[in-house]
This record gives sequence, C-alpha cells and structure tokens, in this order.
Amino acid sequence: MKIALVGSKHFGAEVLTQLLESQAIQISVVVVADPEDRLALLAKEKGLSVVVQASPKAVSGDEISSPVDLVVTAYSHALITPEALAKARLGGIGYHPSLLPRHRGRAAVEWTVKEGDAIAGGTVYQLNEVWDAGGVVAQDWCFVLPGEDSGSLWRRALSPLGIRLLVRAVQEIAAKGAVKVTPQDEAFATKAPALPKA
Repeated sequence: MKIALVGSKHFGAEVLTQLLESQAIQISVVVVADPEDRLALLAKEKGLSVVVQASPKAVSGDEISSPVDLVVTAYSHALITPEALAKARLGGIGYHPSLLPRHRGRAAVEWTVKEGDAIAGGTVYQLNEVWDAGGVVAQDWCFVLPGEDSGSLWRRALSPLGIRLLVRAVQEIAAKGAVKVTPQDEAFATKAPALPKA
C-alpha cells in the first residue's frame, strides 16, 4: 500500500520509522511544512521523496506528487485539501489527541486539562472537509493524572498512544484494503479552540 505521510516532529518521525518496518507499506512521499523538521531530515536520510508545503496551513493536490492509496497525517496542523485527498484511493486518516467528538480543535489536550477530564484519549479518524469530524477508525483512552498539565499528558500518554494507534490503523487498512469507519455522534461534539498564551 502506497502512503503519503504528512507530519512533523518526533510524532511524525516515529510513525515513519515504524511504518518503514512493514513490508506491506511503501512511503511514496513525505510532506512537511519545515524542511529542517525532524521528520523531513529522517525522510531524507532514508532516501524518501520529501515535499515542502507551499503554505503551512494546507496541503495541495500538487504536493501529493502521484496517486497513492492513503494520506496519513502524523502531527500536522495543515488542512488536507479535497484535491490532495482525491489523489488517494482510500482518502486520508489522521490522529487527534482526544476521544472525538469531544475536544475538536487545535487545543484538544489543553482543553482536556482545562475541563478537568479524568479520562483522555486519542482517535484515528477519516479526514474530510470539516476539522476533526470524519468517521472514527480507531480509539483508545488513558487516565489523566491529578495535577497533570497538557505538556506532560501529551508526552506521557497521548503521543505514545497516538503513534501506536495510528501505525496499527495503517497496518490494518493495508491488510484489508479498506477503511472502516464509525460516524461520530454530533450530540457529544465539543470545540477546543486555541487558548490565549499565558
């Protein structure tokens, strides 16, 4: 299965490392916002095709250089445009650090802490034209420790959980040749917009 991986930082680099271990998965292109990002440098080291986004806010169809089976986002804040998704036979999936539909938005981990949630989690979901609203592919959860802040919650639990969940989802899609989703229940949707910096 041919993958276009869009992402950044440790999360994206670790997802790439684990996907490269699977013989059923081929990384066709790695799309990044920053050519000096950890993911970009690793992809170049592995001899992969790296494309730098023209805009950090969106991935265009031209940036998915050739048809692929699946677009995978691994720590990307860019909109994957309909034109980019159209390049992928099975569309796209991404990881969001909340139990969707709760905490849709850029500051999901911060809102988990702000709202005093005792349980957090992560969701692999289908990318579509509405932020964080596509069907659920896979979910898992974790406890929030008393007094934990968003940074420690991400590092301790939600990042490792997300890497594991996203890689497993890609492997299952490669094995089945299809993306199985469960629609989100809009009755439970909440927003997690960016919070003012302290």
